[in-house]
Amino acid sequence: MKNITELHTAYKLRWKRRRLLFRAFRKRTQIQTIQDQTKRISPDSILVFATVRNEIERIPYFLKHYRALGVDHFLIVNNGSDDGTVAHLKDQPDVSLWSTTESYRLSRFGMDWLTWLMSQYGHGHWCLTVDADELFIYPNWKTRPLSALTEWLETSEQNSMAAMMLDLCPQGPVGNGTLNPESDPTEQLTHFDSGNYTITYQPKHKNLWIQGGVRARQFFDQDPRRAPTLNKIPLIKWHWRYAYLNSTHAALPPRLNKVYETEGGEKTCGVLLHTKFLPTIVFKSEVEQTRKEHFENSDLYNDYYLGLTRNPVLWTHASRRLGGWRQLKALGLMSRGGWV
Repeated sequence: MKNITELHTAYKLRWKRRRLLFRAFRKRTQIQTIQDQTKRISPDSILVFATVRNEIERIPYFLKHYRALGVDHFLIVNNGSDDGTVAHLKDQPDVSLWSTTESYRLSRFGMDWLTWLMSQYGHGHWCLTVDADELFIYPNWKTRPLSALTEWLETSEQNSMAAMMLDLCPQGPVGNGTLNPESDPTEQLTHFDSGNYTITYQPKHKNLWIQGGVRARQFFDQDPRRAPTLNKIPLIKWHWRYAYLNSTHAALPPRLNKVYETEGGEKTCGVLLHTKFLPTIVFKSEVEQTRKEHFENSDLYNDYYLGLTRNPVLWTHASRRLGGWRQLKALGLMSRGGWV
């Protein structure tokens, strides 16, 4: 039986979720329809939701990767791109596209816009909410389609699945080299940190908080608590009453955050291969240092962006070369759970 404190917390979170949904309703007027192909969505379609800005070097392979997994439709908000991203997306038969020039930060980093779209089109569907620099993978991902995974999750009475974001880096300076947008970015971003991770339990939202990896080591070694958060819950069987609380790090209602075992064993979880450190990162860091749109308190991240503008080498001799999903499972970064 829940005590008074638990009941009070549950009451506050219900109202928090309602406020987030109302906020998304108000922000719906900030996005304008560019291309609406949502009539192509069938009842069993798996959907991807994303907000993008100037991602032409990633979008072709991003679409290719998720189509190969079995995603049926993409619902994308373009936030002021001027590099050809919009033109490319408009050519895709499985993409519905909206556009806005409003503040990414003041829209909860795009989540207000996506929450509205998910309430309209995601209800009853398995939805992947990801950034353009995130490639979702899971155990047996090359041989078992996403539809098989979601069917198994439903059979197992799991309506959500976690994935840790894994920072990838090249072996040389981050700004060196070129990349064909049609090619796999992991061919250039070949390494990662395998062991410098911390996990903290957040009792209020019943989620895990993970920090570490390449960015924590390179840019936040003096204050690891400021390092970017790596835990995400990108895959959810969506209901129009749901809402993401803080990017996709946590969701409401809190039961969606219980993506871990508490009585021994492990639940199935995946990895988001984070392809942030492509050669364009040096130029983009100069831009973002001025825009201040990607962190709640952007002034705290000035050193982070300044460090990237210097074209650093993030690789060390302790870095691991990225292998297959079995490697990530053996390192404890991905779990098979009951999924075979």
